[in-house]
Amino acid sequence: RGVNTFSPEGRLFQVEYAIEAIKLGSTAVGIQTKEGSVLAVEKRLTSPLLDPASVEKIAEIDSHIGAAMSGLVADAKTLVDHARVEAQNHRFTYDEPIGVEPLTQAVCDLALSFGEGSDGDSSKRMSRPFGVALLLAGYDELEGSQLYFSDPSGTFVRYKAKAIGAGSEGAQSNLEEAYSETMTLNEAEELALSTLKQVMEEKISTDNIELARVTPDKGFHIATPDEVATVLERLSG
Repeated sequence: RGVNTFSPEGRLFQVEYAIEAIKLGSTAVGIQTKEGSVLAVEKRLTSPLLDPASVEKIAEIDSHIGAAMSGLVADAKTLVDHARVEAQNHRFTYDEPIGVEPLTQAVCDLALSFGEGSDGDSSKRMSRPFGVALLLAGYDELEGSQLYFSDPSGTFVRYKAKAIGAGSEGAQSNLEEAYSETMTLNEAEELALSTLKQVMEEKISTDNIELARVTPDKGFHIATPDEVATVLERLSG
């Protein structure tokens, strides 16, 4: 049976399997506050000889939007590249930064395009669904700070706080308990890292996590190891 053929029960198994693949990925957490959004991801370092800086789990899409990924990172790169092109095309055409929701919609449109091309040319498309989930955090003039979650089925929903990946169940229940709409950005960073700390197998350090924030005034910024160390000190303190 083909990848985009329904089963007699009305299910698309390849899409379901792709969603299962994300549960093997590294844990990522996103939190939205009134001051901005925070993304934090666990880096799995398979060897002490591995350079931690070369493992990139958070990507900048535009100066006001970033994405955290969980699942097959190579697939995520394809989606991120597509998102970057969409964001630049929008700036070039309309002379304004793209909204977070339209950008998420553009990424999800590509996520659904497995199987055959629109004109029946199968060489232009992926032969399977993308095995990656994204957390897109950004800011725009209309809606302010936003956090969207997209999965391999091309569905996207807006969250106040969301965890994806291997430790997502424990992390999500922790977020549900601790999240508050009146949180500051600093509190959100602490919550994101403490949530990762709970579900990570390794001891948390500046090497094995990546942290980013998106604020209305400064835009997207990936935290330096020193900035991550500062947040970790606040946690242990």
